[in-house]
Amino acid sequence: MADVKNYQEVVDIASKHLGKVGGDGYKDTYSPELLVKVPRYLNREGYGLTSDSFVGVDTWNCYEVSAITTKGQPVAGMLKIVCPADSEYHVESKSIKLYLNSFNMTRIGENAADCISALESRVKRDLDELLETNTIVSFYASEEEGKAISFEGYKDLGDIVNLDEIDFTAFQSDSSQLKIEDTLEESKEVKLKSNLLRSNCRVTNQPDWGDVFIKIKGKKLPSAESLAKYIVSHRTVSHFHEEICEMVYKHLTDAYKPEQLMVACLYTRRGGLDINPVRASHISLLPDFFSNVDYRIAKTLRQ
Repeated sequence: MADVKNYQEVVDIASKHLGKVGGDGYKDTYSPELLVKVPRYLNREGYGLTSDSFVGVDTWNCYEVSAITTKGQPVAGMLKIVCPADSEYHVESKSIKLYLNSFNMTRIGENAADCISALESRVKRDLDELLETNTIVSFYASEEEGKAISFEGYKDLGDIVNLDEIDFTAFQSDSSQLKIEDTLEESKEVKLKSNLLRSNCRVTNQPDWGDVFIKIKGKKLPSAESLAKYIVSHRTVSHFHEEICEMVYKHLTDAYKPEQLMVACLYTRRGGLDINPVRASHISLLPDFFSNVDYRIAKTLRQ
């Protein structure tokens, strides 16, 4: 676990909107003051991480997004938000859910197209100011907008090793589970995935479920069994989605010293949105469909 003082500070910041009942906290007219930012360093410094430790983005898919035109016509769709990982802050998920729902009875734009354009601009402006960075915001009014792209060529750990024969004993983010398959004379790249990722929300302790995708290149590579044990070991830890992704990246870096590494975590939807962080050693390793507004991240089975 990261520094206890920092851990409690994050909880205190992120708990602003928890426990709200009825109309308390739930507004249906534009309320940017609902947004809450969390400093990334509060988790990173406990693991020796900084914004220079990797490149990456957090891609949010928000499904409860709607506003109305000046004539009262509802406009609804999905909003894709991309925040760079080198930003000083990330946004707390409950706050952005409440913020986006505050548009529900907000009149913007004379027609649907104007409403969408104004919504995109306003959300981007608010997030840029809050997080002190440059976000990407794109609204999709139908499934025909934005081609859904998924990870290709990744082998499931369950197809490499018989999971039934493994004794899983660690459930508290245990990097000692990571073992080296072989030490190779020449570098090799492997692409692995697993749907065994589970952790808990840092604030509410509600379970978060995800699929993890790992591309790693080097002379030292993880064994499938040890990687499965390691992924399962996050099962009872409490962290934000972004933090889990960064912890996995850090632990793999320390264990294998890879030449190239990419870790992406696609989390299941909760509270009307899903969060998909990706971290990599080189910008060329970042999947284009995380940031490109012409694409959407294709849903995994549990999303």
